[in-house]
Amino acid sequence: MLSVRRLAAALFATLAITPTAYAWGPLGHSVVAQLAQRHLSPAAEAEVERLLAVDHTKSLADIASWPDEIRNDPKQQDLWKETRPLHYIDFRDPSCKYVPPRDCKNGQCVVEAIPHYVAILSDRNQPDAARLQALKFVVHFVGDIHQPLHGGYRDDAGGNTYQVQFQGQGMNLHRVWDSGLLGTRGLDWKAYAKRLDAEGAAPLPAPIAPLDKPAAQWAEESCQITRDIYPSNHKIDQTYVDTELPVADSRLREAGRRLAEVLNLALQNG
Repeated sequence: MLSVRRLAAALFATLAITPTAYAWGPLGHSVVAQLAQRHLSPAAEAEVERLLAVDHTKSLADIASWPDEIRNDPKQQDLWKETRPLHYIDFRDPSCKYVPPRDCKNGQCVVEAIPHYVAILSDRNQPDAARLQALKFVVHFVGDIHQPLHGGYRDDAGGNTYQVQFQGQGMNLHRVWDSGLLGTRGLDWKAYAKRLDAEGAAPLPAPIAPLDKPAAQWAEESCQITRDIYPSNHKIDQTYVDTELPVADSRLREAGRRLAEVLNLALQNG
């Protein structure tokens, strides 16, 4: 029987060579979840449906924001404090190269959280309650890691201390990328996911070595995007929206496709 750690490594090694604070807010997380659900294998879809029934829910979108929502649940404060550092990664260098001892001490970052929870989800010997909780974290963290400002390298708390003007009001850049940009489309999550899915499968960057930890590559991609998304005049105008909204859309599509691949691999065996 594979250990949880070895099982995670095996799953992510396969995924790596397969061809081809909040992140996104409820809208973006629901879009990612819906895109993934549309492309689950029959086996994965059946197991997802079975696990969701434990919580009397039916779709991945229903649970996609749960890891953020527990911050407001008095009964879940210990879990929130334990998992809060796992929503992001702070790179310490603009090269955006993942160095675990520097960027993820003691495994406390989203890059290490994803395979950790995938391993629990994949383990059929785990109780359904534990596997359902793991599913919630996997769905959410794959979304988080694709939000560029959850993988930045600047000393500004992921854009939270970088103030901008957007639509006539002051806010921080992180909030703009969480929800402001996506909100300019005026679509709910179902319509947004349908629009993105109509564009076809998201093209993915080629896997880069080492191939045993694709989540590190996903975080590095986010970090590299942050090099170009800080407006020097601190204003989010229409030109900025026209330029960066397609980038945000691409990250949603990539997250949805990768999440589907993760779940299909994790839940492929009955």
